[in-house]
Amino acid sequence: MALAVRLRRLLLVGRSAARGLRLTTGAAGSRGQRVPWRLAASEVMGNSGTFRRSLLFSALSYLGFETCQVISQAVVVHATAKVFKIDEILEQADYLYESGETEKLYQLLTQYKESEDAELLWRLARASRDVAQLSGTSEEEKKVLVYEALEYAKRALEKNESSFAAHKWYAICISDVGDYEGIKAKIANAYIIKEHFEKAIELNPKDATSIHLMGIWCYTFAEMPWYQRRIAKVLFATPPSSTYEEALGYFHRAEQVDPNFYSKNLLLLGKTYLKLHNRKLAAFWLTKAKDHPAHTEEDKQVQTEAAQLLTGFSDKN
Repeated sequence: MALAVRLRRLLLVGRSAARGLRLTTGAAGSRGQRVPWRLAASEVMGNSGTFRRSLLFSALSYLGFETCQVISQAVVVHATAKVFKIDEILEQADYLYESGETEKLYQLLTQYKESEDAELLWRLARASRDVAQLSGTSEEEKKVLVYEALEYAKRALEKNESSFAAHKWYAICISDVGDYEGIKAKIANAYIIKEHFEKAIELNPKDATSIHLMGIWCYTFAEMPWYQRRIAKVLFATPPSSTYEEALGYFHRAEQVDPNFYSKNLLLLGKTYLKLHNRKLAAFWLTKAKDHPAHTEEDKQVQTEAAQLLTGFSDKN
């Protein structure tokens, strides 16, 4: 509205100038007569039509400048509002995640699946994976969700390669997809998975989950069955390998960064000590895993497995 008023005033002033511009060299003559010559507007400015066109061009230029200012201000306001909205969504998402509301979290984030925000996308990858792991999810639905999660994680990484969480969830999702693509793909993906876990740790050395996941990577290849090792040697000149000692180092490091952060880390500490034939320390960590508060379905599964392993100790004694 203000822009239109300014333009109207500019045009009115221009018209007045074109109609009545007169230039004189002094006052009236001694007898009160006018100075014998005056300059019409056309004599000063040339053709009046040309002047009006110039004036119109100036007005339009002014209008363009004002419009750009208005648009720029609108873009800033829109961008600021967008940031506030994303922050609000992420806050809601984190609350639902901490509350164990897996399905509600997934429903919230899928409304924004076309987002280009890396923080939102990796959370959506995590939510898709969590829904896939629910006991009520069918095998067909699980497969769809696993591939969906990988796509979200990939987009998150494309949007922000400096996000440790994007690297972490991309690696996790690649690992999940390997369950559907055969042993060759799974072994080939192992190098990519390790690379992204290591990058996540480099970007955030205080993220216990990334360190724990490197421990799982080591544990997985330490206990790889002999036939898979043989396949790996045929397919790759240097197949991935690791040891239980290396896995144990990562699990302990994760626990040092954030004690009792994850029931599965406690469980795997116990299982790794079992592999290393240290029953005393195995029993210590398995008991901690069994007694860890169960907030999620995975926590309940960990409690059950830890209890079964501890029962096995009692039977042998």
